[in-house]
Amino acid sequence: MPEFLDLHGSTSKALRALADRDMRRHGLHLGQNHVLAVLWEEDGRTPGEMAAALNVTTPTIVKMATRMTTSGLLVRKRDERDNRLVRLWLTDLGRELRRPVEADRKSLEDKVTADLTDAERKHLMSALAKIHRAATAMLDGPIDYTEAVPD
Repeated sequence: MPEFLDLHGSTSKALRALADRDMRRHGLHLGQNHVLAVLWEEDGRTPGEMAAALNVTTPTIVKMATRMTTSGLLVRKRDERDNRLVRLWLTDLGRELRRPVEADRKSLEDKVTADLTDAERKHLMSALAKIHRAATAMLDGPIDYTEAVPD
């Protein structure tokens, strides 16, 4: 039996449920915090740029952006130099969520790793980074989450 895959899968599900619970307190749906985080680093990206940064498909970003626009977190604007492009821009509400969202994510990380020593935490992060590199290298392309994003 693939012990690593089973343990990692159940751990990922538990962490995802905890993160989702925390993000819902801010009115966010699963994954929207990642879209915000990319825009917090560089506002005004295109859906294609966002998709590449998050290793998902462009339709996934478009669907999420539609919901986030309705929620008042983003606005869509045509590119000033190339009218064919649409860019996603944070609203004041989207910018204001940065501090509380990042604080909640840090708090969750601290709580779930509280029983680890500094050395264990360092080894865990190193091992997970290696596993992440290997797994993403095996992917044929970006992940299409459009079916997983609720309407």
